Amino acid sequence: MHILVTNDDGVQAPGLLALAQEMRKLGRVTVLAPDRNWSASGHVKTMERPLRVRTVKLADGTPALTSDGAPSDCVALALLGVVQEKVDLVVSGINPNANIGHDVTYSGTVTAAMEAVIAGVPGIAVSLDSKPGQSELDYTPAARAAARLAAHVLKEGLPQGILLNVNVPHLPEAEIRGLRVTRQGLRVYRDALDERRDPRGRPYYWIGGDWPTGINEEGTDFWALQMGFISVTPLQLDLTARELLPRLRDWEEG
Repeated sequence: MHILVTNDDGVQAPGLLALAQEMRKLGRVTVLAPDRNWSASGHVKTMERPLRVRTVKLADGTPALTSDGAPSDCVALALLGVVQEKVDLVVSGINPNANIGHDVTYSGTVTAAMEAVIAGVPGIAVSLDSKPGQSELDYTPAARAAARLAAHVLKEGLPQGILLNVNVPHLPEAEIRGLRVTRQGLRVYRDALDERRDPRGRPYYWIGGDWPTGINEEGTDFWALQMGFISVTPLQLDLTARELLPRLRDWEEG
């Protein structure tokens, strides 16, 4: 099997290295990841400028490819022919912070897996639920969990248009209570606008605020992490609100 590994934190991020090392136990691995941090970049497709790809080495000495494009660009480049061998699975991560609830629309980690699914290749996004300010992160439990799930996907496949969003508690492996299949929960953002002035007196802005929380509703991704479980949420690219279709069809008549 041939697995493409990417991320949104940059090709030299430790989470990517841990993920690639575990994926190598399942098959051949190609790494193609951004050359810089693209966190919270969302689903980007670069059309207005050329993209460049070059070869680098990871911290363990293994070769990797890196691009000046976004995470979703990296997946598109690989699947469109920069990587000539057929790719059987795309795994994105490991992000140092959770991607739950509405995070999935912002996350470069998740949207890289979405790009794989658009191209007809199964995708998995993997994130670690670390706490604010933590600097020394252990990615090993998350990488091992990702490898177990990847083995299932390689063996059994996923339905067309579906990706897996995986979030792992930042706990010692022995303290993780297991795995729960969850639904997308509700993120609570506490964003705030910080207005400042440059030396010429012109305003500029930072979007900041406190760390987001979530609604602790049983069965959701947020709930699973709070309970010490790995959260596995199947996401679909079809965003249609089907329950609203009959009501809105009444509008067709004016």
